[in-house]
Order: sequence, then C-alpha cells, then structure tokens
Amino acid sequence: MSGSTGERSFVDIITSIRYWVIHSSTIPSLFIAGWLFVSTGLAYDVFEALGQTSISQRTDKEFH
Repeated sequence: MSGSTGERSFVDIITSIRYWVIHSSTIPSLFIAGWLFVSTGLAYDVFEALGQTSISQRTDKEFH
C-alpha cells in the first residue's frame, strides 16, 4: 500500500541522484565537524563541568 499517502519508497529515495548529491557532502561534513570538535579540545571546554572536576571532587571526598 505504499504510495497511498504520497510517500516515496525507500528504494526510490536511495537510488535517486539528488539523494546522493545531498548526502555525499552532509555525511562527511558531520564526521569532520565531530573530529574538529574533539581534536581542538572544544568538547572538553564545553563539557568540563561534567567531566574531571566533578569526578575528582567526589573521589577526593570518598578516599580522604
């Protein structure tokens, strides 16, 4: 019953040239953005409050 609501089938979408033109740039750019976010240290700067400071304070209180 595909098509009764006007939806395209999955096979039609992934065999479309337009799909691959769009996704050949967006998917790699997401990986590059994630790699830059981590490799530049920005991820640590953003999530620092949730990372080492809270863990080290908790363990210091438990062991001293």
